[in-house]
Amino acid sequence: MIAVLKLSLRNLLRYKRRTLLTSLLITLGVVAMLLFVAAAGSFKGVMIGQITDSMLGHLQIHRRGYTASVDNLPLNMSMQPRALDKAREVLKAEPAVAAFSTRIKFGAMFSNYTETTSIRLNGVEAAAEEATAPALRGRIIDGDKTAPLVAPGQILIPELIAKGMKVKVGDTVVLIATNQDGSVNGRNFTIRAILEPVTGPGGRDGYVDIADARELLRMEKEQAMEIAVRLNDLGQAKTVKKRLETALADLKNKEGQPALEVHTWDQLSPFANIANMLDLMTLFIRVMLVAIVLVSVMNVMLMAVYERIREIGTLAAIGTPPSRILGLYVGEGLLLGLLGAALGVVISLAAVAALNLWPVSFPFGREVVTLMPVLSLAEIATVTALVVGMAVLASLQPAWRASRMDPIVALRHV
Repeated sequence: MIAVLKLSLRNLLRYKRRTLLTSLLITLGVVAMLLFVAAAGSFKGVMIGQITDSMLGHLQIHRRGYTASVDNLPLNMSMQPRALDKAREVLKAEPAVAAFSTRIKFGAMFSNYTETTSIRLNGVEAAAEEATAPALRGRIIDGDKTAPLVAPGQILIPELIAKGMKVKVGDTVVLIATNQDGSVNGRNFTIRAILEPVTGPGGRDGYVDIADARELLRMEKEQAMEIAVRLNDLGQAKTVKKRLETALADLKNKEGQPALEVHTWDQLSPFANIANMLDLMTLFIRVMLVAIVLVSVMNVMLMAVYERIREIGTLAAIGTPPSRILGLYVGEGLLLGLLGAALGVVISLAAVAALNLWPVSFPFGREVVTLMPVLSLAEIATVTALVVGMAVLASLQPAWRASRMDPIVALRHV
């Protein structure tokens, strides 16, 4: 095998220009692939982090059927004390869970004493919410960023409502809410801070202390609409979801079905569709890379066979077995793939390092996204294996053709 590869290398070096051009073409495909994967992965990671770290969390637990009507914020679909206690017990026992936050979600009327509008609200425990959604504090564009996230009697409001209602930090406003029984209740709140909106559900929600939410809705016992969960590793979301569903399965509703449901962030956010589109685009780039490698290597190998027909005939005439001739040309394809992939990986790593030293930022809606691309060993190994595999595959047909030539016909070739 080593001897065959040495002969293959010698043949490639005999045609330095063609070998170099083919290797550069393969290198270009590898660089384009790896840089696109790194950039797309960085963008995807930034957007997912923005949504999960400032609003959704990595997982959420709800009463069965709640998410089907979540747009209406139904108060009759809340988790009752027994379900809440069970969910908290399971979450505390799960080592993959970093933090979780109990939330009461409801709709209310927001008044500045002269005008009134509707608002979506989250009743939260400040410390738990900040541990679960650590980027929430970073969305504060007006207000003290060092004080506790929200305290009793305070409210965080989205920028859209602040501008529309012409209110500012420190103003007193009134919230009026209708509870599950149809009873109306109102309370005064002080605007603690104004939040910058972000993409996705919950990007325009306001926040109050969970005790104020229960008082406003006149909840006599502890209830909640959802529990947001933050994991130590987002990549474990689906695995942890299955474990939580299994642990919560013994809690049944009146119909004998599991009373609680667990959802990952992508089941709750429309941005998951954009993430899927990025994955699809990455697949298309992979297909283009395969096409580049196949066409370039096959073209070179066909030309090599055509130009060396007499040489092939001589090898066959002196008794070289067809398998050795086949291995000779497959070896050339293998070496071309390895050379192109190696150059591509080195250039890609250098480019990614440069992009991390001098980050690229661009506006995305009202936000500025900064790309910090990263190439994983798994991605590099996958692309390298793909390129080398396609190079070998592309050389098989020309190699097979060369190994099956009639020596007499080949020696007569001019």
